[in-house]
Amino acid sequence: MSEENIIFVGKKPTMNYVLAIVTQFNNSDMPRIVIKARGKAISKAVDIAEITKHKFIQTAKYESIKLDTETLEGENGPSNVSSIEIILAK
Repeated sequence: MSEENIIFVGKKPTMNYVLAIVTQFNNSDMPRIVIKARGKAISKAVDIAEITKHKFIQTAKYESIKLDTETLEGENGPSNVSSIEIILAK
């Protein structure tokens, strides 16, 4: 998968991500978009996928949803952070 079709969810407003996904689906030949998030952004990633699917691109399907735990090095040593990867396909 190319970097172009990966959306990393962070602190921006939810609709910014939804608009980015809709724009990528409409302006390119990409059959799928990957939504990735970690930690507190996981619930926002689910909201983004649901809004995109139900309000803007009703033909979109969930190709896969992957849950994982990543170990990150921080100031106080390693810590585990949950992550999600949602693949939306046309």
